[in-house]
Amino acid sequence: MNGVGITFNPIGVIHSEHVVARKTPIQPAYAKGCKGEVEIFPEFAEGLRDLDGFSHIYLLFHFNQAGPMQLIVKPFLQDIERGVFSTRAPCRPNGIGLSIVELIGREGNVLLLDRVDILDGTPLLDIKPYSAKFDCLETSSNGWQDEVNEDTAQRLGRREYKGGQGSASA
Repeated sequence: MNGVGITFNPIGVIHSEHVVARKTPIQPAYAKGCKGEVEIFPEFAEGLRDLDGFSHIYLLFHFNQAGPMQLIVKPFLQDIERGVFSTRAPCRPNGIGLSIVELIGREGNVLLLDRVDILDGTPLLDIKPYSAKFDCLETSSNGWQDEVNEDTAQRLGRREYKGGQGSASA
């Protein structure tokens, strides 16, 4: 490292009904029915051209409400401490989050989404299209996550989210 910092400026803001972390699903896989919107700032709106043809997109965002950095964490549904880089915990050295969400539609500079597991007001850093041609890989090992019981994960992954208690607005 040469000591030069890296600066990112948000390209938009994520709006969702999620305002409390413990009431937010832990991953998009457990967030079906959790609607949200991404409001792209006007100076970046032209970059949305041709995105409409994709069913899913990656959102890269800043964990602006995460606690202090931790290198060892206890992942949700685990009682074993893990290295932060083997998890998706928000308390990371650079606080960058990643979610694959369903793109329902577009209204000008606003993207309409489902499977949103992101807190309202989160700064958006980038969008990338999900492409099964490039991104759908057959895995042979999911690390420690293979130990997690999927029935339990499906039951508890929505955490305290009750659904329908608010709406996203841009």
